[in-house]
Amino acid sequence: METYLVGGAVRDQIMGFERKDRDWVVVGASVQKMLKLGFKQVGKNFPVFLHPASGEEYALARAERKTAKGYHGFEFDSHPDITLRQDLQRRDLTMNAMAMDRQGNLIDPFGGQRDIKEKLIRHVSDAFKEDPVRVLRVARFAARYAGEGYRVAADTQAMMADMVDNGEVDALVAERVWQEMHASLQEKHCAVFFRELRACGALGKILPEIDALFGVPQTEKYHPEIDTGIHILMSLDAADRLTDNPMNLFAVLLHDLGKALTPMSELPSHRGHEKRGLKPIKQLCERLNVPSQYRSFALKVCEFHLHCHRIGQLKASTVMRLLEKFDGFRKPQLIDGFALCCLADKRGRSGRENDDAAQMDLLLDYHRAALAVDGGKVANEVAQAGGDASDKKITGAKIKAAIRKQRIAAIAKVKARTASERLS
Repeated sequence: METYLVGGAVRDQIMGFERKDRDWVVVGASVQKMLKLGFKQVGKNFPVFLHPASGEEYALARAERKTAKGYHGFEFDSHPDITLRQDLQRRDLTMNAMAMDRQGNLIDPFGGQRDIKEKLIRHVSDAFKEDPVRVLRVARFAARYAGEGYRVAADTQAMMADMVDNGEVDALVAERVWQEMHASLQEKHCAVFFRELRACGALGKILPEIDALFGVPQTEKYHPEIDTGIHILMSLDAADRLTDNPMNLFAVLLHDLGKALTPMSELPSHRGHEKRGLKPIKQLCERLNVPSQYRSFALKVCEFHLHCHRIGQLKASTVMRLLEKFDGFRKPQLIDGFALCCLADKRGRSGRENDDAAQMDLLLDYHRAALAVDGGKVANEVAQAGGDASDKKITGAKIKAAIRKQRIAAIAKVKARTASERLS
């Protein structure tokens, strides 16, 4: 029985990154032997155990055989005779197919260290094409390491394209697509994830609503990049520089889906796209089982992002309705996120990457002014003014209306002040 450190821990050590979780593979052992040594079995499809002291994962070395399409279409063999090389050979990328023994010696049968040196993301073997999730993982790793100069190897890109053409990618299940997509939205260069999927043809299969944006023209005066798909990726790049919140990035990704539905006769104008975009967002979120808070926020950003861009022209009562739509008094962080998404949209244009945040700052000023209204004080004023105090429903409605009125007044005061400052 021999144990080896494997996977991400070895990769990160070779790359010079801080090592986080450690995973181990065990060669020459059986389930019975692991249990006898005090390990706790947790794997359902194949034997994985938790160390009785450290809690780290130890998996028996295994080989696998493809039996059907999709992520679950495999049979696993974890017999004690399975070698370390056999176990590493079934892994996805060469950078993930290295091991280290207890003495710190590197075992690298598939050139992972070489590919890291050359900054290449490369598949280990032809077994790669048997698991469609690996298309998503390659795109995610490309997003993770884009800032370090890594690129996907040409032969791996070709294999990914073949997997799209032969229908293997069609077997991807919703939870895995969302899992990898959500993880990618937390990478520093998340737009690369979608660029790589589009490069191999997988974006049209997995996220057709987003793929449909490429080739859709916009008015050059406002969008020098012209292509809507390019604008979306540029907006994601801008958002990456502003936030690491995946819910904000998800909303930026979807905010212009309605432009793919603009009638040809109206192009390159997209009047009403913010309303047309609601249906494809709902379809995408339902298909991928996207969490409700992500879905709700993305729908609101899509519907109201133009309000933010013309915030200075809106009446105080309209601004108030906007804040209420986002539940901005119970969840003020959603207004901050909305402003950030709109700024990413504004900066996601060729030559406009450093545009100012004047409209978004004004929205936040309005929000702060409305939040500053003292609800307790207003409630006392309503109570002192009289009325049927025994009817709590009527009193509550009066208090709510009075607070709303004062919030609109506070917004109007900021609006008047900023108008005066522009004239001075």
